Amino acid sequence: MQGLSDDTRRVLGDIARQYGVSEDAALAMLLAVQRGQGTMAQFNIGELGGSGQWMLGGMTMVGDMFNYGLKNTVDGLCNALSQALSSGRIHLPSVGGAASAWWPQWLGSPSSTGAQNDSAYAVFPSHRRLAIKDGGGVHLYDTGDHFISGVGQQQGSNTGLTFSSQYGSFSVSSLRHVDDGAPSPTPVAEVEAGGFRSDGSLAASPQPEMADTVSIEPTAIPAIQPPASPTAPPATAAPMADSTAILALIEKLAALREAGILTDAEFTAKKTELLSRL
Repeated sequence: MQGLSDDTRRVLGDIARQYGVSEDAALAMLLAVQRGQGTMAQFNIGELGGSGQWMLGGMTMVGDMFNYGLKNTVDGLCNALSQALSSGRIHLPSVGGAASAWWPQWLGSPSSTGAQNDSAYAVFPSHRRLAIKDGGGVHLYDTGDHFISGVGQQQGSNTGLTFSSQYGSFSVSSLRHVDDGAPSPTPVAEVEAGGFRSDGSLAASPQPEMADTVSIEPTAIPAIQPPASPTAPPATAAPMADSTAILALIEKLAALREAGILTDAEFTAKKTELLSRL
């Protein structure tokens, strides 16, 4: 904890004791939170489960993924350190400087950096960017929704870099190359077969063309005479010899009742009238 003010040491020690971690682990996490501008951290601390990531108000990942007590400790520790940084209770010098920042300035501070031989990398989760520097210059890649938690490097060009995320291990060559020099809007992905975009997201189905309008003539419904008033004398019905026609008419009336056109009372009255003609 060399180079820290007495007040910063005191606050950091209090936070370390509150969450049951050593001051060295708390300091390492503090530096990771500072690199993430107080809103995220990518770390590799043995006391806290090894490699992991934290995001303010978001997901916390630790090496022992099923150790929920450790996740709560890391989340609480990072939140406390973030609040201490934002409130000014902890003062740390800025990470890096203009001279050491080989990536474009608009990316800000990376959550993690590394170098091997003639190549180097820097991860910028807030911009969804991965910067790679090699003999050919600086190259930017769109990390999409990868939550990078580990990095591996092999001898050779930048194609030998491998990263780990919630989706497993992947290579730089699988990422989209975006040497634009400035943030760009998310491109519209090409829709592939099956309704998915090239980045794996579900695409909205195109609206089908409207077919020619087909006119449907309404079916004429025979007028139904209202039932006779109870006080009115029964009307004299004309004799009907064809009982089949009467039964067919009753079936039609039943269909009108089922359709809600006739009430039960109207149907019963009309059916009684028709049956009286048999």
